[in-house]
Amino acid sequence: MVFHSRKHKHNPNAVHTHLQEAQSHDTRNDKIGTCWSYVGKFGGAQIVSLQAPDARGPNCLGKEGRAIHELLHALGIFHEQSRADRDRFVDVHMENVIPEFRNNFDKQSLENTTYKFEYDYDSIMHYGKSFFSSGKGRPTITPKTKGAKLGQREAMSKTDCLKVNDLYGCLDKSVAARRKYYALCDMMGL
Repeated sequence: MVFHSRKHKHNPNAVHTHLQEAQSHDTRNDKIGTCWSYVGKFGGAQIVSLQAPDARGPNCLGKEGRAIHELLHALGIFHEQSRADRDRFVDVHMENVIPEFRNNFDKQSLENTTYKFEYDYDSIMHYGKSFFSSGKGRPTITPKTKGAKLGQREAMSKTDCLKVNDLYGCLDKSVAARRKYYALCDMMGL
């Protein structure tokens, strides 16, 4: 994540600006196991849990996409499949979800989401078809669009980038500024 951020540090955008701002507000990377973050800032330090590599594997730090996913939660972005309108795009099979992870598939209210943008099957915030499955061959999510692949952990999609910039008011600026952020998200996103 650090390498990726430095690589793009000369591109001014809301993500970079607000990650720096979050760091100045006592964001911590605590080693408390697994990969998770609260969505948005709750008073005090914002905990982003990124389980370090161990004998079992790379855990959260195997690809920078897993860290980006958790940082987007910290910035205020929910899972894509938690959108209030998700039933138009995917079927969620709660009966196939491991019980203690069912809350990760709950729908969020419109107030909690920034969905001026189309549903993004390719979002870094979208779970894959078998995430938290209770058994092999038991999908937890299936797309309604034939052939659509669900989620990835490589990089932010164009829509992920636009959602963060929208959430932090960067798209509410002048037409020239809006064009700049759209161009930046086109360049950076998958």
